[in-house]
Amino acid sequence: MFSYKSNKLFCESVSIEKIVKKTGTPVYIYSKKQLSGNYNSYDAAFKGYPHIICFAVKSNSNYHLCKTLFDSGAGADVTSGGELYRSLNAGASPSKIVYAGVGKSRQEIEYAVKSNILMFNVESVEELKLINDVAGKSNKKVDIAFRVNPGIDPHTHKHISTGLSETKFGIPIKNIVETYVFAGQYKNIRLTGIHCHIGSQITEISPFNTMAKTLEKIYLELGKNNIHLTHINLGGGLGITYNNEIPPEIPRLVNLYLTVFKKYNIKIILEPGRSIVGNAGIIAAKVLFNKPGENKKFIIVDAGMNDLIRPSFYDAYHKIIPVKKSGSKKSLYDIVGPICETGDFLGKSRELPVLKQNDLLGILCAGAYGFSMSSQYNSRCRAAEILVDKSDFKIIRRKETYRDLISHENI
Repeated sequence: MFSYKSNKLFCESVSIEKIVKKTGTPVYIYSKKQLSGNYNSYDAAFKGYPHIICFAVKSNSNYHLCKTLFDSGAGADVTSGGELYRSLNAGASPSKIVYAGVGKSRQEIEYAVKSNILMFNVESVEELKLINDVAGKSNKKVDIAFRVNPGIDPHTHKHISTGLSETKFGIPIKNIVETYVFAGQYKNIRLTGIHCHIGSQITEISPFNTMAKTLEKIYLELGKNNIHLTHINLGGGLGITYNNEIPPEIPRLVNLYLTVFKKYNIKIILEPGRSIVGNAGIIAAKVLFNKPGENKKFIIVDAGMNDLIRPSFYDAYHKIIPVKKSGSKKSLYDIVGPICETGDFLGKSRELPVLKQNDLLGILCAGAYGFSMSSQYNSRCRAAEILVDKSDFKIIRRKETYRDLISHENI
């Protein structure tokens, strides 16, 4: 949904220049059509088979984006009390909310139990005991799925590999069956599912296949122990194309899961985030200065690591393109931000048309983990968010002001 028309970059039928004239820069810009289309690709691929697509709210928690998905039938994958609050506020059905994360507090568990969510993805025995205690004091029985750590290498960045044995996530696979058996003693717990999530930005099909076959074996072993599950939660993790990656298409991934689990007539839960919202958003930024260095040419823009931390944190690649094409010759630049950190960059050694002050650039695929990981570092105001719907656009989060920076401080 981001393409050039008469050499100008558009989101759907609205030019980026038109948006920037109203909002200034930097600014996050999302395509409603792309967002909905990505979700519908998941939903349609199941062809009527029982399933829930629980959008990973951590990827982008904006009310309007979440509401768009929840209104289409999506559920929510939440990892904090705040994400639960956001999801409920945006209209998510409690019966479609799963709660993950290794460090749920008592207060967060109480909130989730009171909200009647679908289930907890439980990551430790001590967490299980706490959930049982909270449920008992509320006179409720709570559905849970244990998260298994299968020791599978997802072939992605180490900071987003969550299924390796050395990570903090899940129950070790060698202990998973005995943990289910042990959990049977807790009267306020119902063992209804099993959960696995091996990582993020996975661009090969083989790790997903290995995970599905591993969960199938566990499912059958649990059945031999008279533990009969109703839900298989296969997590998320499907990657998108940032540079030259060719990730599996959504229907191919879903078909893999159906091939393994359809014969058991068990409901499938998925937790996609990046593959729904990632390519639905960009950041528009303005060139502040053209600064020649001794060995490099630097383009300093008004977006930095506080707006998009992925390049600094993961050494991640985001395509950067001019908002207005020109026929000028090209040059090699490092695109850097205004933050007082050497690690504040958006792209290195990028070939772009010769750039000058006030030119606009688009940083692509910033819909996931862009605003949701943004900060006020260097006391910079967080940028506005814009949602484009065909030929219309609206501000779905205003740009912060200096007053916002101190609004929560006792002065």
